[in-house]
Amino acid sequence: MTSPPFQFLDTNLVMYALGGPHPLRDPSKSIFEKIKNGDLRVVSSTEVLQEILYRYFSIRKQTLGELAYTAIIDLCEVILPVTLQETDRALELLKQYPPITSRDAIHAATMLNNGIKDILSTDPHFDLIPGIQRIDPAKALGSSHKSNRR
Repeated sequence: MTSPPFQFLDTNLVMYALGGPHPLRDPSKSIFEKIKNGDLRVVSSTEVLQEILYRYFSIRKQTLGELAYTAIIDLCEVILPVTLQETDRALELLKQYPPITSRDAIHAATMLNNGIKDILSTDPHFDLIPGIQRIDPAKALGSSHKSNRR
């Protein structure tokens, strides 16, 4: 039996899973259960870790920030680095797809440069980028629906 392919874990799933009441909280938590059970294999990046630290420490929720940071490291099989190659590719993506944010461009570039096709994310901007398939946790419950099939 072959292992499932890696999927990139976006920041927003962690934040929804650990956050307060929200329609995306339970779907995000379900994704983490699938990861813990070995049904999903995930990677992330140093940029995701930076986003977690920035957000939680800026709102003075350091304990939650440390929990989120540690959870990502523990759940991910690999934390990919962000290098000049990723920022160069992110620049090209930003020029090609103006609606995406710089952080999303960094994530997309990191994925593309490392052969990762799927991202677990609630962010629809990823749907604009060819070669990336976004898995929306709200739609993934009970199915393997992917919101973008390019």
